[in-house]
Amino acid sequence: MKSKFYILALLTFCAACGEKTSDAESSTSPSIIGTWALSSSKVITKNDTLVTFPVKNQEMIKMFTESHFTFMKHDINQGKGDSAVFDAGGGTYTLKGDDYSEHLQYCNYRDWENRDFHFKLRLKGDTLIQSGIEKIDSLGIDQEILEVYVRE
Repeated sequence: MKSKFYILALLTFCAACGEKTSDAESSTSPSIIGTWALSSSKVITKNDTLVTFPVKNQEMIKMFTESHFTFMKHDINQGKGDSAVFDAGGGTYTLKGDDYSEHLQYCNYRDWENRDFHFKLRLKGDTLIQSGIEKIDSLGIDQEILEVYVRE
């Protein structure tokens, strides 16, 4: 009798373990970790929309680890000519569902450093869409951004 009880208990335990594993697998969302190339971006200020990317002869990437992000944009002419540009920044981030927050620790626009920005982040296959408000009162910045990235 005791052996039947132990067998039943063991089977129940194994079944419960199997269910938890499958639930965890089905709730796992795709990872943002890796490198993403900027495909398009817009900045909306009041009722004015400005397409800020793509820009001829420029490229930009954003990279994520488990806790940090970085972005880099440069011209493809290696800094020569009128279109020379290099922008970079990075810091830590948190992602809970589609709520994405960045703490910008490093930036070539130094007045943007040590600020927090809150966005929505959506993944659709190999496409990452980031949208939200960038607001810095001391710099007169109050704009909505919409950035679309493609996984590299």
